[in-house]
Order: sequence, then C-alpha cells, then structure tokens
Amino acid sequence: MYFAALLARTEDGWEASDTELDDVETLSDLTDLAREASDEDTVLVLIEQEDAWFGVVRVDGEEDPRIYVSDAAAAARSSYGEILLTDELLGREPGDDDADLDSLDLDGTEDGEPEDSDDEEDESASAEAVSHSPVGDRDILADLGVSEKELLALDEGDALSTIADALGAAEVLETVR
Repeated sequence: MYFAALLARTEDGWEASDTELDDVETLSDLTDLAREASDEDTVLVLIEQEDAWFGVVRVDGEEDPRIYVSDAAAAARSSYGEILLTDELLGREPGDDDADLDSLDLDGTEDGEPEDSDDEEDESASAEAVSHSPVGDRDILADLGVSEKELLALDEGDALSTIADALGAAEVLETVR
C-alpha cells in the first residue's frame, strides 16, 4: 500500500494535501504536479510504501527537483519508485539498461516453444542491479531541520511522520493520512 502527500511551505507554516499518483508516469509529471499544487517556493512530495521504502522529492520554484530514496532496490520494484529512480540518481548513463533490440527474443519463445522463465527470478535479478542502499540528495531536508545523519537513520515504517514532526508539519500531514 502506498501513501503520497504534498507539503507546501507557506508564510503561515506547512499545508498538506494527499495526492493521487495514478496519472504520474515520469519525474517531470511529478514535478509539474507539485508545482501546480502550490504557488509556494518549497513543495515536498512524500511517498512511502509501507515498511519497504520512502522517498522525498523537493521542488523549489523552477529549480530541478531534488530526490532522496531510502532503499533503491525496494523502490525499483515499485511503479512509483521507478519514477524517482532516474539514471542520474542511480549514477548510470541514460540508456545503460536498454538492450539491443535485435538480440531480444520478444515473443518469449525459442523455436516455437514457450520459454521456461520464472518471473520472480527476473524481478530479483533486476532488483540486484540496484543496491538496497539510500540514493539521492542526503541533504535534501538539512535546511529544514532534518540532517543527513537523521535522514539516514529513519526507519521506513514511520519515516514520513518523523520528517513531518521535525518540520513542524506532523498535524497537517496526519489530517491527509
């Protein structure tokens, strides 16, 4: 189960709204959603998959979004996590994971016979290509009161609540949970 919320910093404090990510397919879509949700300078998109991983996307005005993901491998197995795990964030050149289309067996058969494949093996192989470590901007919340050390120490189960508490936004986040 996923939870996603937007926190926008205003002159009066933080405002929260839950958000649906069903129509979000790219990081650009997510960034646009954050910018549309608030005219304020700083908007945080908080995403979590219960007890598996969490992510923070920070959008400051028209600057490029800053991203932090607590567990890259867990997020890589998630459709919402894949949105956050850009090639740049993972330290890859764009297109590194693309295979030569001429060498692919696109119908999954060899000589007309169904291929014996285990989807779980395929999924675990792709997850192994990504480490179970945090990735992204570890100072994403430092100026807001959550240091790199504190961010890295967060437990996936209550990370967003802990972040919101440190920002002084726990009550507003709970209203949209």
